[in-house]
Amino acid sequence: MSDYDLYYWSVPFRGQFVRAVLAYAGKTWTEGGDAAISDLMGGPVGKMPVPFMGPPLLVDKKAGFAIAEMPAIVLYLGETLDLLPGTAALRAMTMKVVNDANDVIDDITLDGGREMWTDKSWQGFVPRLEKWMSLWEETGARHGLKTDSGFLLGGGQPGIADVVTATLWSTMGDRFGRIEAILREAAPMTAALTRRIADLPPLKALAAKARQDYGDAYCGGQIEASLRRVLHA
Repeated sequence: MSDYDLYYWSVPFRGQFVRAVLAYAGKTWTEGGDAAISDLMGGPVGKMPVPFMGPPLLVDKKAGFAIAEMPAIVLYLGETLDLLPGTAALRAMTMKVVNDANDVIDDITLDGGREMWTDKSWQGFVPRLEKWMSLWEETGARHGLKTDSGFLLGGGQPGIADVVTATLWSTMGDRFGRIEAILREAAPMTAALTRRIADLPPLKALAAKARQDYGDAYCGGQIEASLRRVLHA
């Protein structure tokens, strides 16, 4: 029996952060599938594992506990799997990185497809994307990150901040080469960290499975189609 049930759509996007933390921790999970998610969302709130508007949703089978919202799920996994740093300051910084990543994918999809990308709007967005990348670069620099060594928040081994960083930029960059090129230019240490962490065996296997399961899909729908148009991807 798997350790967790995970409910997320058949794309990487927001759910990939949860998958990555689970994979990094060596945990197993079963995915409910799109139909099960739709049934839960369309059903009465009183029958939901936890009240939620949309996935990801995670059920810890052993604990009998369910939680939704990506940052909350990552916090729960970090606490229960002993993956968070030892100081309050670094735990807070870890959650800042998680929430920043969540904000970046909201930005890159224009709040989940509220509008569609045009060439003009994308060109106007590039400086903001570069600023987002610079936040990672400066955070790493303040904690001793180098192009060929170190971790985002320091320490002697990867933490949740590193797993989330690698998942954010490698999932996006592998599907949109122009974004990866911007990252390498705007934040070279972050780009190098991303590749080092993404090449860890559990995360490399997860990325391969995502390719097998979802193909080139990133977030899906019309917003992904508009993103591909402006990026020629």
